[in-house]
Amino acid sequence: MMSLFGGSVFFAGLQIYIMLSSQPMISLRSSIYLSLFLFGVLLVLSIYFGIRGGYLFKGRLDDLFTFVATLRSGKFSARVEKFEEDEIGMITDEMNHLADFIQDQVKSLQRLADEKSELANQAHQAAVMEERHRLARELHDSVSQQLFALGMLSSAAIRIIQEDSLQAKKMLEQVAEIASKAQGEMRALLLHLRPIDLKGDSLGEGLHKLVKELKDKSHLNIDMKIEDVGNLSKGTEAHLFRIVQEALSNILRHAHAETVKIVMEKHKDMLHLYISDDGKGFGVHAKPLTSYGLQTMRERCEELGGVFQIRSKEREGTYINIRIPVGEVGEVG
Repeated sequence: MMSLFGGSVFFAGLQIYIMLSSQPMISLRSSIYLSLFLFGVLLVLSIYFGIRGGYLFKGRLDDLFTFVATLRSGKFSARVEKFEEDEIGMITDEMNHLADFIQDQVKSLQRLADEKSELANQAHQAAVMEERHRLARELHDSVSQQLFALGMLSSAAIRIIQEDSLQAKKMLEQVAEIASKAQGEMRALLLHLRPIDLKGDSLGEGLHKLVKELKDKSHLNIDMKIEDVGNLSKGTEAHLFRIVQEALSNILRHAHAETVKIVMEKHKDMLHLYISDDGKGFGVHAKPLTSYGLQTMRERCEELGGVFQIRSKEREGTYINIRIPVGEVGEVG
C-alpha cells in the first residue's frame, strides 16, 4: 500500500510538471497512457508484495507456535530465530528470554536435587536402620499371617484328604494361591531393603545388578536396554535408580506380570526412561495417581525438571514414559 501511495504521488507530480512545462516532452494522451501503465505495474507490485508479506507474517507466527509447542514438550534448549526489528521480533526476543529463564530453572531444580541428595546421604546412616526395621516388621506381619493361613489349610487338607478328596483339592489350591501372594509380597519388600544409594556404581551398573538380583529371585522376564548417557550427577542417578526400583516393586506386588521392559536412552539433550509390563493394568482415570507409589515416582521426576507420563488399561499392562532434560555428555542441565 505504501508503494501504491508513493506511485500516486509520483504520477501527480509528473502530471503537474507536464502541464506547467512550456515545451511538453510528450503529448497529453501519451502521458495519460504512460501514467495508467505505470500505475497498473505498481498496483500489481503492491498486490504481490502484500501477499508475500502476508505469507512471511504467517510463517513467523507459525515459527512462534512451533516454538511454544517445543517448549511444552520439555525441550527447553530450543530457540526461535529473529528476523525483523518489529512487534513480532520483540515477541520473539521475549519468548527466547522465557526459554532461557525456564532452562535456568531446570538447572536450579537439578542443582537442588543434587544438594538434596547430599543432605539425604548425611542423614542416611541414621534413617536406614529405622527404615529397615520398619520394613522388617511389615514383612513379618504380612507374611506371618499368610504362613499361618497356609498352616491351617494344609493341616485341614491332610485330615480330610482320605474322606473328601475334592474338598482337600480346593484347600490345596488355596494354599498354592496364598503361597504365591506371600512370595510376591516378600520379594517386593526385600527389594525395598536394598541400599538406597548406588554405593559407587554408575546408574547403569546399579540397574544391571538390581535386575539380575530380581531375575534370580522371581519369575519375571526383564528385558533391559540401558544406554551410556554420560556422567549424570549423583542426585540425578539416585532419583532415576529409585524410580526404577519403585516401578519394579509395584509390578511385583500388584501387576501379576510376566514380562517387563526397561529402556533408558538419550536423544539430543533429553534422557528418556521407558518402563512397561504386561500385567493386569488398571484404569488411570479411575484411580488416583497416589496409588501404587506412582505419586512418589512423579515427584522424583519433577524434582529433576522432567515430564512423567503413564498409560494403563485393565488387562493390557502399564506403560511409564519419563523425559528429563540433560546437557551435553558429561553435563547435567
